[in-house]
Amino acid sequence: MVRNSTLGSRTFEIVNVILLGLLLISCIYPLWYTFCVSISDKSAANAGLVTLYPIGFSLASYKEIINDNLFLNSFWISIQRTVLGTAFSMFVSVLMAYPLARPKKDFTARNTFMWILVFCMVFNGGLIPWYLTIQHYGLINSIWALVLGGGVPIFNVILIMNFFRNLPKDLSEAAIVDGAGPWATLFRIYIPCSIPVLAAVALFISVYHWNEFFNGLVLMNTSDKYPLQTYIQQLVVNIPVGTNLTPEQYKKLSELSNRTLNAAKVFIAMVPMLIVYPFLQKYFVSGIMLGAVKE
Repeated sequence: MVRNSTLGSRTFEIVNVILLGLLLISCIYPLWYTFCVSISDKSAANAGLVTLYPIGFSLASYKEIINDNLFLNSFWISIQRTVLGTAFSMFVSVLMAYPLARPKKDFTARNTFMWILVFCMVFNGGLIPWYLTIQHYGLINSIWALVLGGGVPIFNVILIMNFFRNLPKDLSEAAIVDGAGPWATLFRIYIPCSIPVLAAVALFISVYHWNEFFNGLVLMNTSDKYPLQTYIQQLVVNIPVGTNLTPEQYKKLSELSNRTLNAAKVFIAMVPMLIVYPFLQKYFVSGIMLGAVKE
């Protein structure tokens, strides 16, 4: 009986490792393939010969992007947008989630505001009213248009609110007995105990601000104000076609293709989020609340 149990456990572990390995490959391969295409030769990439490794090593696509001052400027704008947008959205989301998580006797209008938030999440006024509102506040062609344009993610507010509601009531009651007010309870009890959900929501918001391109396309009037994703969406390699090409233009035409260039754009855009994610991952699995309340 013990032998059969041990055999079954080993079989499960082997199958589990195989399935997780296949899942890992399915996640990593698109990234690796994109990188291989970006550093491959133009002809090999256009012919679809690149699969598991680059063919005909070439950095022409990266040189074309990095040597462009507009690219560096858009990269910096995206960093500013992501930092400011994440900080503002997290601040507003926590301040909205905290009163909504309180009992109705402490906040009598809780259900009314909750229904308003749900209604706004399901229905919206549309693109034109949204644009006119931002224009009315004089934010067009400003970094704050990108930060405030989607500054209140209601779904994230609901996530944080539900986490606050699941915290043991003994924590807040003990804080009140010790003389803590609402602000002290929020910043000294709720926020420290909610690091996992706050880290997850911060990652969601930062990924949104980093990957979103449409707002930059609509709200920015000049290309020097574009964030990275809008710049990448608009970036086109303009190579003049004719008989009077210079030697540099001939070389550029022979080395560069839209396929390798687009792969380089995508890979560069992915790198910052790939760097940030491992630092926040530990909060997703940590049990902050374990041992917080003694029974």
